[in-house]
Amino acid sequence: MNDIVDRPTRSRMMSGIRNKNTKPEIMVRSWLHKHGFRFKINVRELRGKPDVVCPRYHAVIFVHGCFWHGHECCLFKWPKTRPDFWHEKITQNKARDQRVIDSLLSAGWRVGIVWECALRNSEVDMETILMPLAEWLRSDITTFEVKK
Repeated sequence: MNDIVDRPTRSRMMSGIRNKNTKPEIMVRSWLHKHGFRFKINVRELRGKPDVVCPRYHAVIFVHGCFWHGHECCLFKWPKTRPDFWHEKITQNKARDQRVIDSLLSAGWRVGIVWECALRNSEVDMETILMPLAEWLRSDITTFEVKK
């Protein structure tokens, strides 16, 4: 199946997709800050440059986009154009995510993941969605996921 736009237009569109300071990341960071959590963002010294690092709780939080990280939810759909390319890309992204998580866990960090689909759920307010994240930060549990 052919793309509906030409290659230069698609390239420009794809290059405009940000990889940090996305709307879901800002939502999570704002909520955490409002509730008294202090953190660092995109710490280069840690594998995978986590979106949020809470040194006090020895925890990192990744805010994952459902498409780019291959989350099997209502927001993820395999592209019809260049399916082989996208299947390989998303499969590699998922494998890299797992390697990063394993590396952080073995280094003694706790790892949390907030999925984009959970934040897009308009029927539930942010308090209901992210309060379990706050409880996880204060606990000793190693991993945590917020998903729809």
